[in-house]
Amino acid sequence: MNNRSTQIAYVSTYVPKKCGLATYTHHLREAISYATSARQPDLVVPLCNPEEVGDYKEPWMLPLLKQHEGDYHAIAEAINQSSTDIVSLQHEFGIFGGEAGEYVIDFLRRLRKPVVTTFHTVFENPRPPYRDVQKEITLLSDHMIVMNRKGMDYLHDNFGTPYGKMSFIPHGTPIPSRSDRMKTRRAAGWEHRNVLFTFGLLGRGKGIELVLRAMASAVQAVPDMLYVIAGQTHPEVRKHEGEAYREELKALVRELGLEHHVSWIDRYVPEEELVSLISACDLYVTPYPGMGQITSGTLAYAAGLGRPFLSTPYEYARDLVQGREDMLLPYGDHEAWSAKLIELFTFPGMLGEWQRTISEIGKSMHWPHVGAQHLRLFQLIISGKRDIVAGVV
Repeated sequence: MNNRSTQIAYVSTYVPKKCGLATYTHHLREAISYATSARQPDLVVPLCNPEEVGDYKEPWMLPLLKQHEGDYHAIAEAINQSSTDIVSLQHEFGIFGGEAGEYVIDFLRRLRKPVVTTFHTVFENPRPPYRDVQKEITLLSDHMIVMNRKGMDYLHDNFGTPYGKMSFIPHGTPIPSRSDRMKTRRAAGWEHRNVLFTFGLLGRGKGIELVLRAMASAVQAVPDMLYVIAGQTHPEVRKHEGEAYREELKALVRELGLEHHVSWIDRYVPEEELVSLISACDLYVTPYPGMGQITSGTLAYAAGLGRPFLSTPYEYARDLVQGREDMLLPYGDHEAWSAKLIELFTFPGMLGEWQRTISEIGKSMHWPHVGAQHLRLFQLIISGKRDIVAGVV
């Protein structure tokens, strides 16, 4: 199939909405457009709330009101009547209307175009109603993409999904820039600091206190260590408890005497700035207490940008390191974390060796490569060659 003839419709949240899935879909669309040299813009169906509809005025946008069940029927018919060759559905339970996002099922039933669904969340032991919704999506999709190899096992074990109906494609990331790294370090005053960095919507599931307690003794051996915690408090957390968690963390910083060693960026961080900050840090950390997390966009970015990281062994981190278990430490063992931080910043060449390892892993995650993988898969599905899809991307 000629690259120029491939027309894709993306169903997801979409920029300017400030969420990781919206940003991901924007970059995926750009990467595939670049790979095809497409002149005709691909269709986007952004899931949105009524007050957001005005953000999607481009002729290639078909906004879908997430809680309006009739919109799912109308948009499905609009896609059926369009020149679209294939639909790329980006799935997270929370972006679709109905219980556990069930409205997407009727949307899929009405589509007469091939559908490739990317699951951003896959549960090891799914429970109703999420189990039933996800099972139905696997049955109605022509193919599924996961960003964690373990996700294929979960779908197979829980729903009987054939491995030939699934593909692993890594989370896409920007390409690192050395000049941007040095410029950002100078601007942030990080030139003479050993910088740890964490980013994400702040909440009790981030495990920040683990790193703070580890630093309490680590800074005695590495006095120039700085932990930068970036991101605003999660809106749902703020709704229920305000800034209580952030204030608890700040109190812990004072209790541990870490005022000189902790810096806060308490706001929404645009993606371009986030990429610069991750690129500029010395060690990215994800001390999450929940071991079931199967994707992490920020950890993916750290790997793609060639930054060494230290993490708890949740599913996505384990899949990403591919056997380098020394980069993973258990949650709650702040003494082990402290010892590893001291080792990384005092043992000659160790951090550089980790960086080389991660850089090699990250090469396969850069958007041009990931976009090309998606395009090849889509073209095989469109052409009906489903029997040779597995393993080719």
